Amino acid sequence: MSRPLAPEIPSGPVAVPEVIAALAGDDAVTPVWCNELGGLTFRLHGTGGVRYAKWVAAGTPEIDLAGEAARLAWARRWVPVPRVLERGSDAEGTWLVTEAVPGRSAVDPRWSADPATAAAGIGRGLRLLHDALPVDRCPFDWSVERRLARADERIAAGEGPADWFPEHRHLDLAEARGRLGEPPAIDRLVVCHGDTCVPNTLLHDDGRFAAHVDLGSLGVADRWADLAVAAWSTEWNYGPGYDGVVYDAYGIDPDPERIAYYRLLWDMA
Repeated sequence: MSRPLAPEIPSGPVAVPEVIAALAGDDAVTPVWCNELGGLTFRLHGTGGVRYAKWVAAGTPEIDLAGEAARLAWARRWVPVPRVLERGSDAEGTWLVTEAVPGRSAVDPRWSADPATAAAGIGRGLRLLHDALPVDRCPFDWSVERRLARADERIAAGEGPADWFPEHRHLDLAEARGRLGEPPAIDRLVVCHGDTCVPNTLLHDDGRFAAHVDLGSLGVADRWADLAVAAWSTEWNYGPGYDGVVYDAYGIDPDPERIAYYRLLWDMA
């Protein structure tokens, strides 16, 4: 997940876990991402090409790299996603190594300078994913019911309005949870990406969609679970005014009720 003000591209030294150093061998190791839960991504670059290695410390149940590996292996039969090269775990943590795929992240400076083109590529890429992945063959679930269980876990752990996005902090906990208990009717069931924040779309240099990355939450859900967050995240990375570009490129009109619901669910779950 990518929230405003959360650590993203590392700005200082990052300790390289021993297993990542061992996997790299003689390759150069460059930290490229740090998510808000402490998960790290490294670029391994050498004479054999480029690989990406994710690592998460043991005891971080929110990040399931084994589950992501299974989802990538399933999805790549129909859509462009990274190929899994290796995965494993030890007492220190879990890791996942994938092959590099063509394209630049939509938060690359190339796209921060041209956010309208990037937002359109995100919308088109999301539509491609929703149209291509077969719901009836998907073994993974990202339903409201499953996500509500996670929301309740966070509430039980003491999280509340102070931990939410500014758009939702005016709600008290009981009111917000009550809203989640009344989901809108399903518009269209699809296989959702599960984390459609801007960095997780790769684009070719001409703005065409290239690939999706970070599919650790992929599963069947209403398409608005993806759409609402994809458009919302353009505000965090590009500033206001590009959410409509995502919807237009996807080929759909905004649905205020579903957008509001799935953004609140994202925030709380």
